[in-house]
Amino acid sequence: MWATLKPDAAGLVAAVVQHALSGQVLMLGHMNADALAATLATRRVTFWSRSRARLWQKGESSGHTLELRGVWVDCDADALLVHAEPRGPTCHTGAVSCFSTPVPGTDDASAAPVLARLSAEILARKAGRGITSATGKSYVRGLMDGGVPAIAAKLHEEAAELAEALASDDREHIAREAADLLFHTLVGLAHRDVEWTAVLEVLARRLGRSGVDEKASRAPSPGPT
Repeated sequence: MWATLKPDAAGLVAAVVQHALSGQVLMLGHMNADALAATLATRRVTFWSRSRARLWQKGESSGHTLELRGVWVDCDADALLVHAEPRGPTCHTGAVSCFSTPVPGTDDASAAPVLARLSAEILARKAGRGITSATGKSYVRGLMDGGVPAIAAKLHEEAAELAEALASDDREHIAREAADLLFHTLVGLAHRDVEWTAVLEVLARRLGRSGVDEKASRAPSPGPT
């Protein structure tokens, strides 16, 4: 594969790492032939560290590895797009992504995966940060203070409203009610410390499989605790 690429004068190609499930851009690194070979062989993303002049497997000291899911070559053959699933935060600062500082005036909601941004905001409210209400209160924090009963009640309410909306032909109304249900689902996940990408992992495992067969293979759900 390396023979088809066009590295720079230092023998390197840029490697952009993207979350395989959420689509969020995680980091930019550089690979030489050995780094690419190590990445493909170990299934863990490995770079050439220009500062240390050696191969560097992401997470070799922190444990926050990038598990390889796929590699694409760009049209000019001088850069790679790497799909990976991160095990912990990717950035050395502890942030999910190294690209966490927007240029003023360009911070558009479409510039990053909406679910990732929304989930981050919910987690911030859970921790008591970022409350923008003039009253100093947080809707999310209030729900979480009410625990599972309060969150479950909202999920039942929002699911019923979506079901009613689906009986109409008002696409905007259906989208709004679906958004409400999805939002409260994310609140429930955050309350139980379940990452939203864990839901995408479950869906990914089900792709290409008969829904009938998949449902029949499930283990019985545990009762309430």
